[in-house]
Amino acid sequence: MDFEKLTELIIELEVDDIEAAVKEALEVDGKEPFDILNALTKGMDEVGRRYEEKEYYLTELVLAGETMKEAFKVLQPALAASDQTQDKIKIIIATVKGDNHDIGKNILGSLLLSSGFELIDLGMDVDENIIVDKVKETGADIIALSSLLTMTVEQIKAVHEALIAAGLRDSVKLIVGGAPLNMELARKLGADLFADDAVSGVKVIKEAFGK
Repeated sequence: MDFEKLTELIIELEVDDIEAAVKEALEVDGKEPFDILNALTKGMDEVGRRYEEKEYYLTELVLAGETMKEAFKVLQPALAASDQTQDKIKIIIATVKGDNHDIGKNILGSLLLSSGFELIDLGMDVDENIIVDKVKETGADIIALSSLLTMTVEQIKAVHEALIAAGLRDSVKLIVGGAPLNMELARKLGADLFADDAVSGVKVIKEAFGK
C-alpha cells in the first residue's frame, strides 16, 4: 500500500476501504505510523481545498471526516506507541450545553487529528463545569466550542466565566463556531477566536499556535 493510494482514498471518500488500507500499510508493509498520518493529512488538506473552492460540499466534508475516523481506529494505537506523540497541543472540543448538533464539531475533530493535535472530544450538550474539569485534568491548550442554536450562544459566556472562576482562563484559548456567531459576538461572549466552519477553524487554530 503506497502513500499516494492512502491519500487518494481520503480524497475519494472511500470510507469502506480505508481501515483495511491503513492496516495493510502498518502490518504488511511496515510503514511508519507518522508517515501514514502524513499521507492521510494530504488527503484531508485536498478535501479542505475542494470544499473552499466549492468543488466539495458539506456532504463530502462529513464523509471525509467519517473516512478519517475509520483510519484512526487502526492508526491511533500505533501513533500512541510512538514517542513523537508527546507534547502535542491538546484541544478540547464540545457542543455547548443545550445544543445537540455535532456535525461541525465532528468534522473539526477529524481535521485536527489529521493535523497532529491531541483531541479530547466531550460530545454534545456539555455543561461548562465538565469543560473546566477536563481542562484541569488534561492541561488542554485550547477549547473549541460549537453552538448552532441562537438560544445556546450564551453558554459560551458561561464557559468563559467558569474558566475565570477556576483561575484557568489565561492558560487556555477559546475558539467558537456556529451559525449564529460572528467575530464581534464571539468576543463579547469571551472567546479569543472565531471560525466560520471546520476548515477555517483548523487554519485559525494553527495560526494561533504558529503551526
